[in-house]
Amino acid sequence: MAGFSIPLSGLAAASDSLDVIANNLANLNTDGYKDENVTFAGVFNQIQGTSGNGDPIQIGNGVQTEGTVSNFSDGNVNSTGIASNMALQGNGFFIVKGNNATEYTRDGDFTVNAQGQLTTQSGQLVEGFPAVNGVIQTSSVLAPITVNQASTFPAAATTNFQMNVNLDSTTAVGGTYSAPMTVYDSLGNAQDLTITFTNNGGNQWGYAVTIPSADVQGGVGTTTTLAAGNLTFNTAGQLTAPAAPIALAAFTPADGAGAMNLNWNVDGTGGAPLLTQEATASATTSPTQDGYGAGTLTGYSILPDGTVQGTFSNNQTLALGQVAIATFANDEGLTQVGNNNFQASFASGIANVGVAGVGGNGTITGGAVEASNVNLSTEFANMIVAQQGYEANAKVLTTLDQVSQATLQVIS
Repeated sequence: MAGFSIPLSGLAAASDSLDVIANNLANLNTDGYKDENVTFAGVFNQIQGTSGNGDPIQIGNGVQTEGTVSNFSDGNVNSTGIASNMALQGNGFFIVKGNNATEYTRDGDFTVNAQGQLTTQSGQLVEGFPAVNGVIQTSSVLAPITVNQASTFPAAATTNFQMNVNLDSTTAVGGTYSAPMTVYDSLGNAQDLTITFTNNGGNQWGYAVTIPSADVQGGVGTTTTLAAGNLTFNTAGQLTAPAAPIALAAFTPADGAGAMNLNWNVDGTGGAPLLTQEATASATTSPTQDGYGAGTLTGYSILPDGTVQGTFSNNQTLALGQVAIATFANDEGLTQVGNNNFQASFASGIANVGVAGVGGNGTITGGAVEASNVNLSTEFANMIVAQQGYEANAKVLTTLDQVSQATLQVIS
């Protein structure tokens, strides 16, 4: 009886559905895993003639598995606190390479190998754009991302400094107030300046910027004066002169560093004076300067655009590279190759390589991974449907067997 093939095809289809559901449930906790569904299609119908009104009489010949569809929606972002981990939200895939094969993944559970390169847990190298002296080379070919390529950050000499200072207007004439200021030379060594303010009366204060003579090439005496002059305040306690930055005399540190040319900025944002004269205790706050000593790499973090940003002991940051993102015209056409990875195929089209957050590409959350997007309740519901389908087809098969046995008994 030809009808046996129909419930058998139903059993096979239900079995395929259960296999896909089982695989989804098995990967419930697999980072970056994408839920799959199986689709079915009816087998070509047999035309058995026509009805009285001319309509074809068609009897189906069963069901077949038409394909599998992956759900590429985002999974939840789970924070791990591990710097090398990345969660991609939105369109795209990470690019990984191993054994000369380029593959693509959403599993951002990356680690670092002995060479300081970002890798997958199976050892594939994470690809991206290199950085030269902190500048990302997006026109360069993709290369492994190395997170320890810049182990030191060179020093930079201070050229500008500023501080908020209030000078107590009740200070007796001749009274002084001193404020320290640390700057850095070209070797990264700290140079300690002292700014001494003297109340000259009549809303006038004198200032002198000094440095220990022992710290200056050719220094004489105890201290060397780098700048001196007068400050004028109005009746509201605001600085009226000088309005421009105060240029200090150039000097060469005794430690062999290059000559230093410093400017003392006495105006803040929008020209608001940083120096005031009010009837409160003399005090200094928020001293800042644009130099820094040499630093060593203390860590790194992943920015939303995939930039791997190194942090150094001198509080400076430097781009170490940028993780690349690949997108495809048809994600469903990607070929699964295991380890949560995909390869491009004719159906998917070639990879369009770019960076996160640009051109519709997703963004990256550092120190986190994307969880599986499998929905447990949905899978259980699908499993019940598949189970019922299997049981129904098995019942049809049993019924057909009983009918065929009865037919044989009639013939015999």
